[in-house]
Amino acid sequence: MDVLVAGEALVDFVETPCRDGKGFLPLPGGSPFNVAIGLERLGVPTGFLGRLSRDLFGRMLRSTLETNGVDLRYVKDGDEPSTLAFVVQEENREPSYAFFGSGAADRAIRLDDLPASFPQSLHAIHVGSYSMACHPIGPTLTALMEREKGRRLLSFDPNVRPSMIGDRATYLRRLDHWVELSDLVRFSRADASFVLPEGCPRDLVERWLECGPGLVVLTAGQDEIVGATRKLTVTVGVPRVQVVDTVGAGDAFMSGLLAWLHDGGRLNAERLAELGKDELTEGLTFAARVAAITCTRRGANPPFRAEVDRWTATRP
Repeated sequence: MDVLVAGEALVDFVETPCRDGKGFLPLPGGSPFNVAIGLERLGVPTGFLGRLSRDLFGRMLRSTLETNGVDLRYVKDGDEPSTLAFVVQEENREPSYAFFGSGAADRAIRLDDLPASFPQSLHAIHVGSYSMACHPIGPTLTALMEREKGRRLLSFDPNVRPSMIGDRATYLRRLDHWVELSDLVRFSRADASFVLPEGCPRDLVERWLECGPGLVVLTAGQDEIVGATRKLTVTVGVPRVQVVDTVGAGDAFMSGLLAWLHDGGRLNAERLAELGKDELTEGLTFAARVAAITCTRRGANPPFRAEVDRWTATRP
């Protein structure tokens, strides 16, 4: 296990055409869940830390992790129900979500669910996302980050869902703390609009770099991707594809970036902060390709390495 991903796992009911109009197709999802699947499909030995229900949907989630080769040694089972999310994709807009997960299994991770230690082979932990605002999982994952800070690279994606947040000011204070603990942060334009309603998303890149991360990345739909260290800023274009939906695109980008860092021996805080312009451009470009392929199919369905290689070979 080279990378561990911690956080929620749920079932996305994605709006889809049907005979009588539109219906909802149940698909495995949840941002951290998607990142773990994406990493394994890109050839990175990955584990998942979370809690899955014993219900029908929980068994679906477990089966999907197993089928994709994700290490489940840190997965707990629970009798609580699975979280369900209904997703509606509107043209040229971020997907809209409605979550049903009060008292759900994936939010019930507690401190005593955390292992006492991890193997030395573990290079990075990726933590997310909206569940950081929920209890008891949020404080538990915060404690995990605090304990592992400095021991291995910490990656973070806030994946802000305003409907899940109670007091905005309290959440923003916690968000600053999570960013301070992180070595790598990816956020979206939608995240930025919540954190800085009157500001420019790029302003948040600079602000968060000052908090401590070695690399901060902004993804903004079909606009340019921005990646910055304290020494340089790089922008790359987004591949143009026929978009089916954008569910899981940010998660696919995250798995692509972590996989690229892994393959180049760059999964440590010191190496991350020293990335050169050409290196960072290459990494962001690879991650953008992974996300672009995901957008060509319904639901969070990240590509395998061979798909990325074939797709890249056919592009100008």
